[in-house]
Amino acid sequence: MLLSDTLTPVGRGQLGKMISPLSLSPSFSSRPLRYAVLGAGFAGLSVTWHLLKKSPKEKEMRIDIYDEVGIGGGASGISGGLLHPYSPKAKLLWRGAECWKESLMLLNVAEAAAGLSGVFDSDDSFIVRRRGILRPAVNTKNLNVLTDNAQSCDANCRIETIDEDTAQKLVPNIHVPFNSAFYMPEAVNVHPLHYLQALFLACQDVVNESSTSSHGQKELYLLKKSVQSLLELEGEYDAVIICLGAKADMLPELSGRLPLRTCRGVIAHLQLPSNIREEFPDYAPSILSDAWLAVQGSRSLYMGSTWEWKSRNSNPNVSMDEASRALQELLPKISAFYPAIRDWTFTKANAGLRAMPPLTAHGSLPLLGCVNYFVGENVAGKYWLFGGLGSRGLLYHAWLGNLMAQAVISCNEHLIPSELTAWKNINR
Repeated sequence: MLLSDTLTPVGRGQLGKMISPLSLSPSFSSRPLRYAVLGAGFAGLSVTWHLLKKSPKEKEMRIDIYDEVGIGGGASGISGGLLHPYSPKAKLLWRGAECWKESLMLLNVAEAAAGLSGVFDSDDSFIVRRRGILRPAVNTKNLNVLTDNAQSCDANCRIETIDEDTAQKLVPNIHVPFNSAFYMPEAVNVHPLHYLQALFLACQDVVNESSTSSHGQKELYLLKKSVQSLLELEGEYDAVIICLGAKADMLPELSGRLPLRTCRGVIAHLQLPSNIREEFPDYAPSILSDAWLAVQGSRSLYMGSTWEWKSRNSNPNVSMDEASRALQELLPKISAFYPAIRDWTFTKANAGLRAMPPLTAHGSLPLLGCVNYFVGENVAGKYWLFGGLGSRGLLYHAWLGNLMAQAVISCNEHLIPSELTAWKNINR
């Protein structure tokens, strides 16, 4: 098996069990459609799910996911998980309504798969926490901008303007400097790693269903190995979808040719000491401001995030020195609206390397499209990029995964909105 030392098969309860490589026929005509997905984060698992669901039912298909760490091992797995369709100024993002709808759908798919598996049955193993998100105004200018933009909010993710008394009923002891905060009751807090693991289970379910039907069988394998060059896969796949985030620029065929900026972000994990009785209320929303608090439980919070631009460090581990600098930066921002944070204790920190796309007239949009031009004119298969999701991967991944899967299956890049492929015209 090309590039494979070990494979993870799709059977239920075998998330991580290894089997011997399979032998493959070298002939394209004598085997199923074969797709390679590079990366097992938001983009990679979304496009995998949609490839499985959108492919012709009668057609046999095999998908190999390459990720040296495994499910959610990159920046996706440690992201904050605060999901809503708005910019920091509370303006609805480009195609925000469609992205919001598709993301909620995929969250439901993952929750349903997890419910069948029983893997996430404990209280601290949530996938989606539905308590809303609260955003206090930080200054007069910010207040005016948020107030104006909130009037044009999406009906499926409302923004309510509330006063300090109402805000304190949601989050006791919260400080609202200008007596105004903006509450998104439908917004959610996602546990990224649990979600990605559950979405992989959902992909497994689709494969298992195909094995008992009269339609073409689907196969799915997780290969815990990195791909050093796209040409290593040449001739083995009908299409290769690159979903590597910031690591896409490390492929020699794409290095220096993608308009991406890298940014390392540190997220701190905090716990409430056992001698503190007043817990964070179960009904309380997460909080979003210059820094954010993502509630994990009544005694557990994630706090983020720092922004170290131009970093190339993708190591998820954080040294004590880096953690100390992150706390010095984040704690004053959090204390400005939640002074009780002083009672919480730092336990650990993780970091991820974001792939930030360029600013366009429509905002910072992900990069999608066929990249055969970058790989070589005579390549046998199709090479596609699905990257640059930046800090909005959770919002964009479901809708764009659907579009990318349809484009790959039909070999038609025109199914992708031109706003997402325009970057190629600049970088050829």
